[in-house]
Amino acid sequence: MAVKNDRPTTEKAENGNSQSIRIVIADDHAVLRESLAALLASQKDFEVVGSAADGIQALELVQSVTPDVLVLDLFMPNSDGFEVLRTLDKHGNRVATVILTGSENEADYTNVVRMGGRGLVLKSDGPERLFQAVRTVASGELAFSDELAQRVLTSMAQDNSRGGGQASSLDRLSERERQIAFCVARGMKNRDISEQLHISENTVKRHLQSIFSKTGSRDRLELAVLALSEIGGPGQTRAA
Repeated sequence: MAVKNDRPTTEKAENGNSQSIRIVIADDHAVLRESLAALLASQKDFEVVGSAADGIQALELVQSVTPDVLVLDLFMPNSDGFEVLRTLDKHGNRVATVILTGSENEADYTNVVRMGGRGLVLKSDGPERLFQAVRTVASGELAFSDELAQRVLTSMAQDNSRGGGQASSLDRLSERERQIAFCVARGMKNRDISEQLHISENTVKRHLQSIFSKTGSRDRLELAVLALSEIGGPGQTRAA
């Protein structure tokens, strides 16, 4: 499958670029799938470039059209959402994925994060929540509720501290880079980090690229887990 790195992904809407966020939808219910396509297409900065009725079609579409964001249902025939996430990760395809689900099982939510999902929206949530999540993951950040982010990051950080996570540490980072890493662990966006540290957003982005390179973290989630494993807890972690 084609490899797509999610770290430098779209800042299109933020920068006023006319290029749209390209979206693939995967849901086995035809009415919901078509309604979602129409709903997302109503946003000027969104472009729906494909829709899939099952997991196999979703993987084929991601490979062929390389979208910025995949909006993915968890429970579908012919490879469910979990298998889609596993396959994408196995092939190194880091397309930003928003899970849209009706599940109320907290274990499902945790598995979504562990398998590489970067946002989660309940089907009972309003459209604005979905719009926000798509824009958030397209910009390379995370879109989870405060409670879910704290619970999942704490669990993953504990696993990491027991040797189940990244081998890299923060030792190679400069003091400024460490500050930024811990801000990411608290769920702060680049804009929030720039305001707290009194530096520009572009400077934050440059530091993040250096941090990713030095730690081997593939994205903000892995960096957050790594930072939390060093400081021993999530502090005031909040959703990105």
